[in-house]
Amino acid sequence: MISLASINAICQHVMRETNLAVDSATDSLGLLSVSAGDRVGMVGFFFGLIKTIKKAGAELVVIEKNDQLIQRFPNLPITLDATKLSTCNKILCTSTTILNNSLDEILAHCSPDAFVSIIGPTAGYLPDPLFARGVDVVGGRVVRNAALFLQLLAERKRWGDATQRTCFQKDTYAGII
Repeated sequence: MISLASINAICQHVMRETNLAVDSATDSLGLLSVSAGDRVGMVGFFFGLIKTIKKAGAELVVIEKNDQLIQRFPNLPITLDATKLSTCNKILCTSTTILNNSLDEILAHCSPDAFVSIIGPTAGYLPDPLFARGVDVVGGRVVRNAALFLQLLAERKRWGDATQRTCFQKDTYAGII
């Protein structure tokens, strides 16, 4: 975790120093544009999004490492089997897969035609390596107020006021110029 935090800090410094245009207005979740007929692979349990996906008329499969969630939510399509992603046309993936070193396995099971979105607060770095691996959207956070961030972290509170959301899209990302 410390290594990833260091990478994020270095990349955020580069973003500031190069005046990289960082999109904080686009909702990275909204870019999935879930609709009827979609089969959404959710890597990590984004409980708050399940109703939205089902309301859209899409199928859902949740890939989780925590097998206790299968027993806790028996009416949800939760599995430990990442191969189930191969039939999904849209993938919403937690950035924790980078932290726990499972991203390569996850991407290996995604169809090359699938729209892949990686989101989460640990994805506060330059997206180039993820785009090179077939990811379409990276949504994360960058620290805007370091002192407040450290205070909130020490108090075990949400970082929201100290951070800003980011959204990088493969189709529009120009990179560091």
